[in-house]
Amino acid sequence: MFRSLPLLVLCFSIFPATAHAAGNLPTLAGIPVDFILFALTLLGVALFHNATLYVALTGLATISLYKILFTGFKTGAGVAGFVGHLGHEWVTLTNLFCLLTGFALLARHFEKSHVPVILPKFLPDDWKGGFVLLVMVFVISGFLDNIAAALIGGAMAHQLFKAKVHIGYLAAIVAASNAGGSGSVVGDTTTTMMWIDGVSPLTVLDAYVAAGVALLIVGYFAARQQHAYSPIIRHSHAHTHVDWGRIFIVGLMLVFAVATNVTINLRVPELAEHFPFIGVAVWAAIILTIPVRRHDWEVLPETVKGSIFLLSLVLCASMMPVEELPAASWQSALTLGFISALFDNIPLTALALRQGGYDWGVLAYAVGFGGSMLWFGSSAGVALSNMYPEAKSAVNWVRQGWHVMLAYVVGFAVLLAVLGWHPEAPHKAAPPAVPLEAPGH
Repeated sequence: MFRSLPLLVLCFSIFPATAHAAGNLPTLAGIPVDFILFALTLLGVALFHNATLYVALTGLATISLYKILFTGFKTGAGVAGFVGHLGHEWVTLTNLFCLLTGFALLARHFEKSHVPVILPKFLPDDWKGGFVLLVMVFVISGFLDNIAAALIGGAMAHQLFKAKVHIGYLAAIVAASNAGGSGSVVGDTTTTMMWIDGVSPLTVLDAYVAAGVALLIVGYFAARQQHAYSPIIRHSHAHTHVDWGRIFIVGLMLVFAVATNVTINLRVPELAEHFPFIGVAVWAAIILTIPVRRHDWEVLPETVKGSIFLLSLVLCASMMPVEELPAASWQSALTLGFISALFDNIPLTALALRQGGYDWGVLAYAVGFGGSMLWFGSSAGVALSNMYPEAKSAVNWVRQGWHVMLAYVVGFAVLLAVLGWHPEAPHKAAPPAVPLEAPGH
């Protein structure tokens, strides 16, 4: 399928009779070819989970080549325009790469701090124990990372429920981790992208209005499902002690990231646009804490591979002609939540940031929690399903995790009713468009 993408580009250019005018962009059935190639890339990511990196790189190469040969970039035409586009995007991409790799090390330190092992001793013995566990996942995700929170929750559930975990409860663990990360700029890659791009953390915090409601709905029904399927087993872990050295490393990395964002990215945004300060700050904390505890460097190769995959999709999204998209609205934000269950929410967020005009708290909830509706709709879902292979069934996920979709819609409605829709003007100026000559001139 993906070997045919360059052929599709060639067909679109050879048969202009199938295209309709949309500004200066070639279209097919009224849709700019750029978006068709991007949609094919996302479809490939959704269908071929074992080859996502190669799919993303193929899509990036195809879209880049198409833009170079036929449409150009806002920074100019041809290879020079592509280089100029990379020069405009490199700070965002570098920050995101540093945060993704740095937070992977942070997550391992939290796991090895023994805090996840001690937490279960505070759980009630009945169905409410399962509910409280989901609340813990929600909280952990807010200051750690939604993927790490889902894996920690899955590990605790495996221990507490005799390895018999209901698929509806697995969906709830993913939903709780995504909900907890949706209102925190360090809790989800999508919100971290917003933060790097200049969106205020206080704006993203609005997502917790919806996320809290969604957690209550998912938590109640999923905990009941799990208790009927396999009741909780209590463990005391009386002789387990917290490794405060690792907790110090986690705290220092978060402090460095937040302090850098407040002092530079938010107060001197024009300076932050030219250097990846926040990513460098996180890695400065990692280097400074080498004498405290050994970092798990062995996690980096796989993390780098995953980061390249995500950055490829983000770069693809950055090349899309967002001026051709419908205007941002709460309806489009709601729709993006459902779409994020089918396609990766990272490039969808990149598109929204490039377009601007969204209420970022609403969008953070939509793309963050929306991916929970299918097991492959979020990185947290994919990670947890690798731990529980029986969850890799879209039919069973929807049938037994029906409460996730209900929670998404109710949470979204409550957020609009309580806070309303407050779209913001584009927070970052796009590079000035360079007039392009028509192909062949």
